[in-house]
Amino acid sequence: MLKRISFVLCLIGSFSMAATKAVTFTFPKDGAQVPTTFKAKFKETGMQITPAGKDVDDKTKGHFHLIVDAPAAAEGEVIPADGTHLHFGKGQTESGDITLTPGKHTLTLQFADGLHRAYGPDLTKTITVTVK
Repeated sequence: MLKRISFVLCLIGSFSMAATKAVTFTFPKDGAQVPTTFKAKFKETGMQITPAGKDVDDKTKGHFHLIVDAPAAAEGEVIPADGTHLHFGKGQTESGDITLTPGKHTLTLQFADGLHRAYGPDLTKTITVTVK
């Protein structure tokens, strides 16, 4: 009986873990004050980080994009590569130096597949920072 209960609890735990998918900033936090140049750090839950171009049809894998002062890409839309949309296609979980002008800015973290197609709102997080 104890083995059966343990098995059921294990199944319940794996279903609830699989259902939780999210991205978040570990630095900076929403509402933070940051210097003009800083590095952002991010993490994912319920997904696996892989480089761009790999496992392109596996909806459990992907990589990060950081969008500065612009809206997130719609689900399925390819995230452009330009000065506003920063790609971390090697599987990085930390940006290089980001330099912003003083004032308020939005940072949007978005997870996308190996072809840079956005996974949508569940794997998108927007925060606001103030640059000193």
